[in-house]
Amino acid sequence: MNKGNLCFVLHAHLPFVRHPEDEHFLEERWFYEAVTESYIPLINAFDELVEEGVPFRLTFSVSPTLITMLTDGLLQERYLRHLDKLIELAEKEVQRTTNTVLHPVAVMYRDRFHHARYIFAQKYGCNLINALRRLQDLGRLEVITCAATHGFLPLLMTQPGAVRAQIGVAVELYTKHFGRPPVGIWLPECAYTHGTDEILKEFDIKYFFTDTHGVLFASHRPKYGVFAPVFCPTGVAVFGRDLESSRQVWSSNEGYPGDFDYREYYRDIGHELDYDYISPYIHPDGLRLNTGIKYCRITGKSYDKEPYHVDYARSKAQDHAGNFLFNREHQFQHLNSLMDREPIIVAPYDAELFGHWWFEGPYWLQNVLRKAHYDFPGIDTITPGDYLKKYPCNQVVRPCPSTWGNKGYNEVWLCRENDWVYRHLHIAATRMVELAGEHAYADGLKERAVKQAARELLLAQSSDWAFIMHTGTMVDYAIRRTKQHMQNFLRLYEQIKTNSIDESFVGDLEYRNNIFPDININHFKDKNPEAYSATG
Repeated sequence: MNKGNLCFVLHAHLPFVRHPEDEHFLEERWFYEAVTESYIPLINAFDELVEEGVPFRLTFSVSPTLITMLTDGLLQERYLRHLDKLIELAEKEVQRTTNTVLHPVAVMYRDRFHHARYIFAQKYGCNLINALRRLQDLGRLEVITCAATHGFLPLLMTQPGAVRAQIGVAVELYTKHFGRPPVGIWLPECAYTHGTDEILKEFDIKYFFTDTHGVLFASHRPKYGVFAPVFCPTGVAVFGRDLESSRQVWSSNEGYPGDFDYREYYRDIGHELDYDYISPYIHPDGLRLNTGIKYCRITGKSYDKEPYHVDYARSKAQDHAGNFLFNREHQFQHLNSLMDREPIIVAPYDAELFGHWWFEGPYWLQNVLRKAHYDFPGIDTITPGDYLKKYPCNQVVRPCPSTWGNKGYNEVWLCRENDWVYRHLHIAATRMVELAGEHAYADGLKERAVKQAARELLLAQSSDWAFIMHTGTMVDYAIRRTKQHMQNFLRLYEQIKTNSIDESFVGDLEYRNNIFPDININHFKDKNPEAYSATG
């Protein structure tokens, strides 16, 4: 029998958005929507497979910023209030749609929101990290880390201490929450450049991922393409993305999510129902927002849409799950004729695609994992760690600098709209290395100020701000966040250097930007044997 290994990788990430000064801060809804529409449905799908006894394996990357938000008491409380409002709205929709074709869909949403509340509040104690840790301890997930604030590492490498801090802080936060160090990492934006793997090696990271051309254009040419890992000269393994499996899910033209029976994302009752009816469930200032309740299916490319049918969509998701595995089976059949080992197909996706953008995505993925076990005995779901244990000897190459962004390199994060950011990040990183060297053993207020300066720099380095500037959505917010964190850093730097620290200013920043409470500033120091011996 032809055998092959299917490696799903879901990357879960959101930028750190926490505004204690305003409960109705618009951008916090990114978090609420992702929890309700992606993270809870995915966790529920995995839990059901565990209950069925399906021995699936899947890799799940969770960024440190997302870990921080998922474990933050303020955001947990606000999310529950948000979910209760959704349940209230859904109950009203069940009544409003009685005796209409929309009624079964309204009932589906009501039941879905109630179940989400049960999973979030009762089953996992308002902390979904508990769910991921449980699934990892059960052997179903291989949870890996990401850089601290999703910094775009290739453009931070002018100061290696900045990259070292992005990795070191992430590893320590992961270890705190999962009770073990991470074996792998998702490089932000799948962005690799020479020297990155040397820093990963320092923190005992075993593997990372690149886009397809990061492996295919390596020096030397990889014998098995992207269908087996390669080793960097440092010994860190690299797994390349498979284009064919990605295209079936990602492509707007060829991908499954565009099927006409699936739910239409862009038609939401928050924008369509009478204002007086919907106003308690949108922004208090009157801004119309997505509620997550959508009654249309894609239907076609025109604005005219037909009602959504849950059974039609679920049937189509089952068909697409079988089609996906059928295609992988034929891929493996071809690859087995060319390779002297079992091939691995790496299929990485943003976790938020499943449920948020593609409503049926979690159900589709659940069916793929179930069918792989019952109906496709030649396909094993596997993680990179599993594969490296099975095949510990692999070709040594030097990967090509690359990203999975548009055109495959750095253009998305270094373009006309955002290029002004980096001169400031580079200067600030140099100054942070200086502070780390001078005040590694500081205590009291000075220690607090130096640690907060590190947090502000890390937050300014987030790749999300440059990405938003490039795409043209919420640009004012991205610019404001970048400038505010840089201003905070520079003010702290001057106060530390002149020994005139404003304790109220430090305390306010510690409350508002409370990420990484145990941050170790020694990660910023120039590399030396004692760099990690102190606690900062």
